[in-house]
Amino acid sequence: MPEDEPDAMGLGVPPQPVAYLGPLLLGLLLNRKIPIPFLPRGLRRIVGLPLFSGGVLLGGWTCRTMRRADTPITGEPFVAGKPTTTLITTGPFRYSRNPGYLGATMTYAAIASLANALWAILFLPVTLLML
Repeated sequence: MPEDEPDAMGLGVPPQPVAYLGPLLLGLLLNRKIPIPFLPRGLRRIVGLPLFSGGVLLGGWTCRTMRRADTPITGEPFVAGKPTTTLITTGPFRYSRNPGYLGATMTYAAIASLANALWAILFLPVTLLML
């Protein structure tokens, strides 16, 4: 693919962190205006904390594996859009094709659960479809 072309599909989708952050913030703000809890009070932490820990650990493992393979990490400043230099089949890539997205989704769901924000959870499928 020539260097002057946009992303593969030409959709102009923002980098991964921005794509998750916008809907999450919108959902959290809507939750402040129109609160609709979806989890019982005691269940928020039981659901949210393991999701958050798992998402952050998976994201870190993914970044570490990609750095060791010397391939660009999507969303890094000045690197987004560069072609992948290596097909990675080790680390978290043994279990998932896109462990970075899985980790970000887990972190998003964790924050929404800890805030007990139904709006943010409702925006999650839209975010995933956009990505």
